[in-house]
Amino acid sequence: MSDLSATYFDGWYADMSASPAKDALVRRHLGLPPELLSTSLLGWDGIADVVAALRLAEGRTLLDLACGRGGYGLEIAARTGARLVGVDFSPEAVRQATGNARRLGRDARFAVGSLEATHLPDASVHAVLVVDAIQFADPPAAAYREVARVLRPDGRVVLTCWEGRDPGDVRLPVRLRRTDLAAGLTEAGFAEVTVTEQPRWLEAEQRLWEEVAAIDPGDDSALRSLYEEGVTALARQPLIRRVLGTAVRA
Repeated sequence: MSDLSATYFDGWYADMSASPAKDALVRRHLGLPPELLSTSLLGWDGIADVVAALRLAEGRTLLDLACGRGGYGLEIAARTGARLVGVDFSPEAVRQATGNARRLGRDARFAVGSLEATHLPDASVHAVLVVDAIQFADPPAAAYREVARVLRPDGRVVLTCWEGRDPGDVRLPVRLRRTDLAAGLTEAGFAEVTVTEQPRWLEAEQRLWEEVAAIDPGDDSALRSLYEEGVTALARQPLIRRVLGTAVRA
């Protein structure tokens, strides 16, 4: 993805809504149920890992930041009994997430905002989830500060993403070379910062990309985008590590 604007992502999400084939392929590799509209590559086992890391009590407020179509946040809120607020900079993503919550009969609120500016009040949420999106923040430090601002004291943040095994490797895009969860969370004043590698997640992605790179996407725009991403991702897999980061608002 060279264009990272909200307008680009509006088109990306619109293409997804018209491509059941793309969603079916991704769900099969990630082990996701049909009702969970995935935006990224967190699988069913990964969701369980995230739920455990969040330690959310029933009735607490969860912010799903860069929520996309809302699938992950809605699933985690259903498992924990949390109140869900989703924020994404794509109005189309917010529209789809709102419709998805309505179809599922879930009580959730979605709004337009960004990683760097959620427009939420200070200390207004108990936990923050960022699935596979922190690398898009510009600058990264602003996103970590925003997460710290909206979290209540002792609130938890859980992030999933990819980091370069060698941050200086020029074969990686700049956004991955500068992604460092431990440093970003520590510099933003978080405590109990932990970053763990998740090789099982990466193995599932490898199998997905191998199949994706061998398909003929035809005139399906979402499949075409996934195919192009898969070809690039296969070459990148040995250069990255899949990580789960957690921290507590001091």
